[in-house]
Amino acid sequence: MDFNEDWIDQTLFIKSQKGHILLVQIYVDDIIFGSTKKELCDEFEKLMKDKFQMSSMGELTFFLGLQVQQRKKGIFISQDKYVHEILRKFNYTDVKSASTPTDLEKPLVKDADADDVDEHLYRSMIGSLMYLTASRPDIMFAVCACARFQVSPKTSHLLAVKRIFRYLKGKPSLGLWYSKDSPLELVAYTDSDYAGAILDRKSTTGGCQFLGNRLISWQCKKQTVVATSTTEAEYVAAANCCGQVLWIQNQLLDYGYNFMNTVIYIDNTSTICIIENPVQHSKTKHIEIRHHFIRDCNAKKLIQMAKIDTQLNVADLLTKGFDAGRFQYLVSSIGMLNP
Repeated sequence: MDFNEDWIDQTLFIKSQKGHILLVQIYVDDIIFGSTKKELCDEFEKLMKDKFQMSSMGELTFFLGLQVQQRKKGIFISQDKYVHEILRKFNYTDVKSASTPTDLEKPLVKDADADDVDEHLYRSMIGSLMYLTASRPDIMFAVCACARFQVSPKTSHLLAVKRIFRYLKGKPSLGLWYSKDSPLELVAYTDSDYAGAILDRKSTTGGCQFLGNRLISWQCKKQTVVATSTTEAEYVAAANCCGQVLWIQNQLLDYGYNFMNTVIYIDNTSTICIIENPVQHSKTKHIEIRHHFIRDCNAKKLIQMAKIDTQLNVADLLTKGFDAGRFQYLVSSIGMLNP
């Protein structure tokens, strides 16, 4: 069988045949494969069994901690077994559940006068939660915020981590739903929480990318420089989202899908004006050059920026904490649900 190695992911191999594709993903000694034509899967399975001493595990149900439920109307991905495992590991199976992973009344600060906690325990809890963010973008912001205090964690920081576990106790089976009937269209959302990090007043970048209504990628990261305005923080976040969109576009090109001129939704009008205006304004000269490539991408029609109301910007979930009502709305809006 003639395969082409994906130039972005060198562990992914693609075979095209008369309008159908076969995808083969390799991880160490495990192989996942799928195709738009069942005969191609059967042919590849027979080839592997003939050439190597390999056994087929059948339809994909579990991989690297991810549980995969394939249904008639779509695919549901979750990690509820892993959630129950870490709840038992850290003795949180009998705690009172929380409605959100963050406590708005207790913002995280350095808290130098508070008592120290076991840093090895704290880092172990953070590590366990970071692995869970592979399918749980709802806890992404809270985990990233707590991860910033791993050097010298205090009691207040440990309480914030415990809050995340209490939230998981109440929502252990929450996962991502990938509908079969969703349109195949690449769209993205970007947002920023201006000066949200109390310690150094750096902003937080949030971004998420969808194929139709299927969430396929998300980001939450503290920016490396202190933004001097909301527009600058939003501009840096938009550039970060643009970079991720370009990566996805190139990946999908290998599958035979062209999604150029992808719409990126943002709730800041000034950022859109700066990106679309070819004139280098004096007020934006201080923004690092590496972020200005988004202008070039916009000029080449690789992406296009579109204004969206703040209340509808789902990337907001990855930049700050919310009350229970707003939080639940955003979680459901990105396609997360209970099985």
